[in-house]
Parts: sequence; C-alpha cells; structure tokens
Amino acid sequence: MSLIPVTILTGFLGSGKTTLLKRVLTEAHGQKIAVIENEFGEENIDNDILVADTNEQIIQMNNGCICCTIREDLRATLTDLAAKKRAGTLKFDRVVIETTGLADPGPVAQTFFMDDEIAEVYLLDAIVTLVDAKHGQKQLDERQEAQRQAGFADQIFISKTDLVTEAEADDLGHRLKHINPRALQKRVHFGDIPLNEVFDLRGFNLNAKLEIDPDFLNDDAHAHDHHAHEHDEHCNHPHHHKHDDDVKSFVFKSPRPFNATKLEDFLGSMVQIYGPRMLRYKGVLNVVGMDRKVVFQGVHQLMGSDLGPKWSPGEDKTSKMVFIGIDLPQDLLRAGLEQCLA
Repeated sequence: MSLIPVTILTGFLGSGKTTLLKRVLTEAHGQKIAVIENEFGEENIDNDILVADTNEQIIQMNNGCICCTIREDLRATLTDLAAKKRAGTLKFDRVVIETTGLADPGPVAQTFFMDDEIAEVYLLDAIVTLVDAKHGQKQLDERQEAQRQAGFADQIFISKTDLVTEAEADDLGHRLKHINPRALQKRVHFGDIPLNEVFDLRGFNLNAKLEIDPDFLNDDAHAHDHHAHEHDEHCNHPHHHKHDDDVKSFVFKSPRPFNATKLEDFLGSMVQIYGPRMLRYKGVLNVVGMDRKVVFQGVHQLMGSDLGPKWSPGEDKTSKMVFIGIDLPQDLLRAGLEQCLA
C-alpha cells in the first residue's frame, strides 16, 4: 500500500482555514480526504453538511470525505484511521490535519518522523499556513505562535488582501519572506484556494529542490553576509524599521565543498543545543568526494539527509542552506559552518 499523504493546515482565527476546510469536506472534488480537527468548534462544520450523528468521533460527509476529532492524541487518531482503512470500513486517500489557531505545528510534524508505525503508513507532504492580510501584522507583532506558523510553512496563503492596500499586502509579504524565504507565497480571496495548490507540494521530500527566491537573497546579500545590525542600511524596505521578529531566517551559501564528518558533528551538536528553537532547516550540499548532491532537512531536533541527484556537468556546485528559527545564534552557526568546509 502506498503511503497516505498528509497536509498540516495552520493559521490564526479568521485567516480562512475554516472556509478552506469546508470546501475540502463538501466540494465535489472527487478525492477521498480525511480531515482531522483539534476540536469541533460550532463554527467549523455546519450540521446540515454532515451525514452522521456528531457524537461520533469520525463523521462521514455528503461528498464521501470524513472528518474526525483528535480525542486522545494525534498518534492514536492516525493509527485508528489507518486500521479502519485497512479493514475497509473507511475509504480515504489523503489526510488534512487542522491545528488550533495557537498551535505550534512542530510537534505535529515530528509525529511523522519519530513514530515508526506512523511513518510506515503516512507521508508528511507539507505545512500550509494561512495569514490574514488585515490582521496578520498585528498577530505577528503580538504572538510568537503566528511567527512560528509562518516559519514552519512550505506554502503561505495570504487571505483577505481585498481589505488592505497593495502596499500593506506587499509589506506583509516582505515580512513573511524574511521570516521564511523558502515558503512559496500566494494571495488568495478568503479560503478560495484550488486544492491542487494545497496538496502534493512535497515540502518534506528530501529530493525536492531547495526553493529560495534568488532575488530575495541578492537584495539581502549584505544582511546575510554580515551582522544583522547592518541590515537596515542595505534592505531599504520600510518593513525593517518597524518590526524585529523573533522568528528569522538565516541563509548560508558557499562554493567550497563540505567535509561530511565535520558537518555532521557540527550540525548534530547545534541541533542538540538549539533544536527546540530551530523550526525548519534544509539544504542542498556539495560534499567532498561525492558526485551527487546531499540533501538534508530537519524539524526541531529531528534531522535527516539523503543523496540527491548527480551534479550536472558545468553546474554551479554551491552549497545552500536555510535555517528558520527563534533567535538562532547566526554568528556561531556561520563560523561553525565555515570550519566544516574543506
């Protein structure tokens, strides 16, 4: 049986998660989707679109999708769903997990790496974060959870842009890009998002290429190559004079190859110490003695690596890494990575 893809959906109240979930659970999209919710709020699912009595943990929808609540913990719910699928009592092809508005998606994502039984059945596809353009700046200012959600994302959808000016939407997009340069961004009208832009994003696929907008890095080359306090001089976007987010990204690039043993030891020690503050990190590396790219990624303390495709003849063999985290010691990371180069 092929692995069941899982999408984690996160975002603050009002960002359009409910609209998107309702579409998943009611639209005639022809896919069999199981939606796992942290709690059934009154606003989440209207009774008229349900087929079964809401006392059940698992509810069948009119369009064949199913919806269930996390009663004990996520692992138990996933195991239960998998058992029912094997037994043929439930049919579904993919899972969407909605986190509560204040949740940190990290522990949810870690479930798919730490637990062998879960990893044998499910494949984490991506973390999708919705941000409300009208209230997003305030939420990012006041709630570190909002910054974390942006930091974990593989895809960010900015909703309600019709309620703000173009400049305000640009400002928010720029700020989110600084928090997380590797997440793709898209503006959407409420939760009106084509489902093919939510599913099969392969955000956790180790061999997926490292998507960082190259222009973004050029704009900020000075900021990433020197100390953060020089940032404002070079990044002339007005956003920087207003916000200093706890969650920041840090990019490291080098044309020199890495010594594999040194790098493994260094990253291992950094993850031991700073793991809880490291949200997402990913890289495509040129390693001494290897003709193939080495791809690595991690969530908090969990890190994995794999051999990617061969370097093409004439390809620029620059190693690229991006770290997204809370107050990470950039100078220490940079110095340590420099020492791992051959």
